[in-house]
Amino acid sequence: MKSVFILLILFRYSFTNCQEKANMNYNKLTDAEKSVIINKGTEAPFTGIYNNFKEKGTYNCKRCDAALFKSDSKFESNCGWPSFDDEIEGAVKRVLDKDGHRTEIVCANCGAHLGHVFEGEGFTDKNTRHCVNSVSLNFSPVVIQKTETAIFASGCFWGTEYWLQKQKGVLSTTVGYIGGKKENPSYEEVCSKTTGYAEAVKVVFNPDIVSYEELCIIFFNTHDPSQIDRQGPDIGEQYRSEVFYISEKQKEITEKLIKKLEAKGITVATKLSKASKFWDAEDYHQDYYKNKGAQPYCHFYREKF
Repeated sequence: MKSVFILLILFRYSFTNCQEKANMNYNKLTDAEKSVIINKGTEAPFTGIYNNFKEKGTYNCKRCDAALFKSDSKFESNCGWPSFDDEIEGAVKRVLDKDGHRTEIVCANCGAHLGHVFEGEGFTDKNTRHCVNSVSLNFSPVVIQKTETAIFASGCFWGTEYWLQKQKGVLSTTVGYIGGKKENPSYEEVCSKTTGYAEAVKVVFNPDIVSYEELCIIFFNTHDPSQIDRQGPDIGEQYRSEVFYISEKQKEITEKLIKKLEAKGITVATKLSKASKFWDAEDYHQDYYKNKGAQPYCHFYREKF
């Protein structure tokens, strides 16, 4: 009996100790925050910082940072507290309130008190209102990443893509066809040399990390711009060297780089054209060398600037 008693004490100590360690990972709360989040109080209506808040982002638990609600589920109910007609799946737990009538909502991760949920009021199509205390929440705004697009053709688009997608700041690359006339051409049609299309790569990049000029330099450094309608063993108009500029600024930068190459005695046959409709190539062409684990056979890096 004595041994059982000792085991119970040890179990209780271990359980309490684990709880304390878990609580140490929670964010530190002020007394006002504790009164709501831990002691299940309610902040005064129309006083919370998120009541009339309209920015795009995610509302997180003040106590443990778990994501609870998306801004697109927030709506104006004029009740005095932030209202949401939906929660992030699995993030909010419902508990019958002590009054036996209302339904409390708590953070499913840490149990922090959030507020109450009501149904059947008809505010939105989802017919649900999560009435939440601002003090129970933190907000993470949507981070909008800057993007720009560039289009380069320098022979077989597999090799062009290989070098461009290796650069830091490049967000995505898509190989495809541009500069021709036929709607939605196939690879076989482009290879027939009757469509006027060039094999090209559309690059989406973050200009805060890599500039258009840096990508254009990579373009020139990874192929022979002196060749006309070919690149290495690949011969035909679809393998021509061409920059399809999207803005006048891109055109100016490309012209400047071409002049620099010509000043070094390098012949430049690269065409410069305003971008037209870009058609994505077939799926098996996308990320070709990355999927094959191989390297280009006709695109090699040679410093020219």
